[in-house]
Amino acid sequence: MSEPKPRRTAVTGIGVVAPNGTSTETFWKSAREGIGVLDRISREGCGHLPLKVAGEVRDFDPPSAVEERYLVQTDRFTHFAMAAADQALRDAGLDRPDTDERPFSVGVVTAAGSGGGEFGQRELQQLWDKGSRYVGPYQSIAWFYAASTGQISIRRGFKGPCGVVASDEAGGLDALAHATRAVRRGTDVMVAGATEAPLAPYSMVCQLGYEELSTSEDPDRAYRPFASSAGGFVPAEGGAMLVVEAERAARERGVPVRAVLAGHGATFTGAARWAESREGLAQAVRVALAEADCAPEEIDVVFADALGVPAADRAEALALADALGAHASRVPVTAPKSGFGRAYSAAPVLDAATAVLAMEHGLIPPTPNVFDICHDLDLVTGRARAAEPRTALVLSRGLMGSNSALVLRLGDAA
Repeated sequence: MSEPKPRRTAVTGIGVVAPNGTSTETFWKSAREGIGVLDRISREGCGHLPLKVAGEVRDFDPPSAVEERYLVQTDRFTHFAMAAADQALRDAGLDRPDTDERPFSVGVVTAAGSGGGEFGQRELQQLWDKGSRYVGPYQSIAWFYAASTGQISIRRGFKGPCGVVASDEAGGLDALAHATRAVRRGTDVMVAGATEAPLAPYSMVCQLGYEELSTSEDPDRAYRPFASSAGGFVPAEGGAMLVVEAERAARERGVPVRAVLAGHGATFTGAARWAESREGLAQAVRVALAEADCAPEEIDVVFADALGVPAADRAEALALADALGAHASRVPVTAPKSGFGRAYSAAPVLDAATAVLAMEHGLIPPTPNVFDICHDLDLVTGRARAAEPRTALVLSRGLMGSNSALVLRLGDAA
């Protein structure tokens, strides 16, 4: 007797809080137009640090998005997550899911790398300056990388499977994969994604050991992946949350199936071993393609990891050639994040959200600030390219060695 086919998982909601837009609509408009928003860091206490340029979320008002009782318990990265989750649930028609009778029907999974550094720094300063009586009880949880999963679940009353992925930048895609598995096993809905807020002084000092960081002071030249003048990546804050549910259930609810999470693969090749990441990333792509039952030539667009480090960029280009064969030089490749920064674990989730929007709108957004391409890639630059992408490949690698690949199919094409 053959086993039943696993439930196919659909993306039905998208929520974004990013440097180039604090809603999905404004984010997409900025991305498709190739608007660059990288700028000199304005956060207090950061002026003397060697890292000068970043992607800051400057038009986000936490009190208008999150209730006061949650604001005082949480860090900026969790404020982003709660706001993005609210957007995604509204988008999916689940702003008020019925969890009273089915409290275990909705779960949450997120990824985070930097955690709540700003909250932690503020409380530690209180400790040093005034003593232990001036440290709040939430210091024990607000900095923790699991805080966003916990607070979204508590705030919404979600009691389904919850988790946190700690696989550095690749964790964003891995969180979507965990959500997919939970839905396939019977959970009705998963809220999944990642947000980061790594621009407080404490958090920034922790990043200064990364040799891959760009130290350029020119926002237009600080982050230029796949270019001959590439000199590292620029960090960013913000992120995205997606609603993932069974495709059949979404259709029965009468909501659009925006995309299907068709396949995922993950490997590990070690910290900063960029030459070795070629093999690991290629294998992750192969696994994702196999799970999606997708031939290499079916990939219509690639959202690149785009670290902006020459050795890493070369390894990624070669990995695509290894995994996609001759198709690698013909498929459009893009990295919109060069216009707003690389938000660690949130970067590939923003890419996944952009991939869904690109397939829906028939436009491949460009890679801002890049013109001197030095790799055998069809990199989309300058302006958005009209196309009809129906299958997208999203790639991510972490500074500690994780590699991840995700295949998305347009809902109507799945």
